[in-house]
Amino acid sequence: MYPYHMPGHKRRLSASMPPEYIRADITEIDGFDNLHDSKGILLELQKKAAMLYGADESFYLINGSSCGVLAAISAAVSEGGHIIMARNSHKSAYHAAYLRKLKIAYLYPEQIRDYEINEAVRAEQVREALRSCPQAEAVFLVSPTYEGRIADVAEIAKLVHEQNKILIVDEAHGAHLGFAEGFAENSIQAGADLVIHSVHKTLPAPTQTALLHVNGERVNTELLHVNGERVNRERVRRFLRIYQSSSPSYLLMAGIADALNVVEKQGKELFPRFLARWRKMLAALEQCKVLRFLPVDVPLGQDIGKLVIETSRTNHSGLWLYDILREWYHLQPEMAAGNYCLAMFTLADTEEGYQRLTKALLEIDKELTQMSYKCDVWHKNTGIPAPETVIPLHSAWDMPRKRVLLSKAIGKIAAEFVNLYPPGTPILVPGERITEELCNRIREDCEKGLNVQGVEQNEDGIWMNCIE
Repeated sequence: MYPYHMPGHKRRLSASMPPEYIRADITEIDGFDNLHDSKGILLELQKKAAMLYGADESFYLINGSSCGVLAAISAAVSEGGHIIMARNSHKSAYHAAYLRKLKIAYLYPEQIRDYEINEAVRAEQVREALRSCPQAEAVFLVSPTYEGRIADVAEIAKLVHEQNKILIVDEAHGAHLGFAEGFAENSIQAGADLVIHSVHKTLPAPTQTALLHVNGERVNTELLHVNGERVNRERVRRFLRIYQSSSPSYLLMAGIADALNVVEKQGKELFPRFLARWRKMLAALEQCKVLRFLPVDVPLGQDIGKLVIETSRTNHSGLWLYDILREWYHLQPEMAAGNYCLAMFTLADTEEGYQRLTKALLEIDKELTQMSYKCDVWHKNTGIPAPETVIPLHSAWDMPRKRVLLSKAIGKIAAEFVNLYPPGTPILVPGERITEELCNRIREDCEKGLNVQGVEQNEDGIWMNCIE
């Protein structure tokens, strides 16, 4: 066929892109189906994804997990309605709340002592939130968290469904779960209604690829936009059409299919090898005397593949360790925070990858041990205090604002998100009151050299946006 259609390169001409890429970059022509009205090959691939994960229905996402979160919340909660949401949710959840004018009741995860890491939300917290906010239409959780902590989704789903509400789980970091012995079950298997997976985060797929799964038994209730089902599938499709590109990349969709094919065809070999290498590395790291790791023994509730390397028993921050690994050992961690850095492992890691990081951490720990560091934790904080919401997010984010020095912001109302990124948990959400404690936290994070978004730093000090 000669292409008298998009894309403009006509599968022939490119300045520098690989020819294989150009030849494979197709569009919605005859025989190639349409993601937003799939009836052929894309429908079959999405059915295959649902079968693999155990969902009732699955949707390919080419705008990442962000569009899946936006669509899930928009479909589950009425405009202007109430949602119970984990405070450590991804920014896309806050964007959905803003666009849909939602009222948020927050779940504040507990912190793991000494690690400055959010624990997964507990079932008892959800039970109390449902009691305190009975008008909520849905509960939104993050599991696994960025650092790999896993919630008891099965128990939480039971509590949520007893109240005829929808459970949405942002499982972006858990696309690999539920496929082999030794790995936690995924949230679909645990009974969540809407589950979002970033295929690119933990499976061998291109960046920006993800899945949205719909689960849930049929129920007889007039609540929650249902037509005989807990989740209205047509609303899900509508919002996916809104939040996704109308010209989805076939390269990205092929990447999703390819990654799931690896899991299906090679998973019985790859997952056990992944687990064996992981356990071997953790066993070797038990020799460390100063650096600590989460997990060490892969406890229940921790995702395999997320290695949190904690530095509180040194005089150094997580960013220091991050830089040492990157600059001295040519090992690029995922992220750094106040007193830890995070390394991620997946099915695609090699034996060399495990050995190099193990060797580097043992060498660093030996040097720290010889320097006899004390256990003073100068950079430790006690978590993010819960601010007071004065103005709803959907109103506050659009209100007139002015730049204010951080030292002069105490008592004012935040006009912009302030967060440490990654992982992105907001220190402040627009509409919340700025306290002295919050200002001190922001200042400390800035002084550590961490990536604090939502503030501006210059020679005059630290500035932030406040509502006029």
